[in-house]
Amino acid sequence: MEEEQREASAAAAEQAANEAETSDAAAEELAQEEQAPGADPRIAELEKQLEEANNRYLRAQADFDNFRRRTLKEKEELAQYASLKLIGQLLPVVDNFGRALQTGGEQGDLQSYSKGIEMIHRQLWQVLEAEGLKQMEPVGQPFDPEVHQAIMQVESDEHEEGIVVEVVQPGYWLKEKVIRPAMVKVSG
Repeated sequence: MEEEQREASAAAAEQAANEAETSDAAAEELAQEEQAPGADPRIAELEKQLEEANNRYLRAQADFDNFRRRTLKEKEELAQYASLKLIGQLLPVVDNFGRALQTGGEQGDLQSYSKGIEMIHRQLWQVLEAEGLKQMEPVGQPFDPEVHQAIMQVESDEHEEGIVVEVVQPGYWLKEKVIRPAMVKVSG
């Protein structure tokens, strides 16, 4: 009986040892899976894709920051030198005014001096018109408070009420925008 108990104890101990080994092996396998996420190729591929996407995001963010700084600098330069072209076109007009002033006092020929000033005025208008400046011609047109500034209302037999009859100070358009309304007298 003692021998049977020993054999039974030995069998139970062996079975317990086997179960412990199986349990230890399962725990060890689970621990390895938790410790080595790269063991599953899908996880490794997803982690690689995540890292690549993160790197692309960081590069795109840096490119955008550089683009924003560059466009801000270009905008500042454009505002600073916006009138450069116009000034370059006006310099010959200024030169001609200088020449006219020098010769006007020396020669004393009022008619040629007057003709020279008219030519310079025409040259100045050519430059301004090339840039999109137009003078308003409101006489005979209905009064429009968007483009005219009425300074006086006058009686007129030849115009009906609300018509511009005289321009006191000309108004100007720059392309499609009013830069100065015309001061006008309106029939009443």
